[in-house]
Amino acid sequence: MLTTRAWSWVREPGYKVTVTNPTDAELVESCLAGRREAFDQLVERHQRHVYQLCYRFVGNHEDASDLAQDVFIRAYRALGKFKGEASLGTWLYRIGVNVCLNKVGAKAPKPDALDPLLAASDERIASTGESADAALLRGERAGQVRAAIARLPRKQRATLILRVYHELPHEEIAGILGSSVGAVKANFFHALNNLKKLMLDAGMHPGSEK
Repeated sequence: MLTTRAWSWVREPGYKVTVTNPTDAELVESCLAGRREAFDQLVERHQRHVYQLCYRFVGNHEDASDLAQDVFIRAYRALGKFKGEASLGTWLYRIGVNVCLNKVGAKAPKPDALDPLLAASDERIASTGESADAALLRGERAGQVRAAIARLPRKQRATLILRVYHELPHEEIAGILGSSVGAVKANFFHALNNLKKLMLDAGMHPGSEK
């Protein structure tokens, strides 16, 4: 169950605000016109992905819930600055990455058991057969892998999480991180190589099921 507070938008999966299905742009417009419930609908629509992003940075439910809450508070306060040049989801990812990197920094995560909210995304990643690089990010030692990811340089860490766990294209990641597509590709390449080295240094063998 996601953490709730007096001023909280992070909802349980399945929480319903309304039966209508307006676009994100329509909801943003309604929210700016003073309809608070419109933002509740935006949270309902995007909270799962925001929470997943935060979880990938910190590896535990409590901190991820707090970070996700912070993302939506910041988004609400900055909604007037959203120009629609990118999708609202991309904009929220951008806020989420900044929040996570600023709050977490180089601090090692406190991993707990894999949150059930993320099981479906891991199964989807496992089924793609994209590469051995994606496969090494799954498995029984996911907590150790997350700890290794936390030791990556900031841009490499963000790029790897967005690319592997969220399956975003390089172009979208570039927009989120404010960099070029070439820089994203380079960061992803270096992130994978550095992650493999960190895993080997820790006595972990990428691809091994032992």
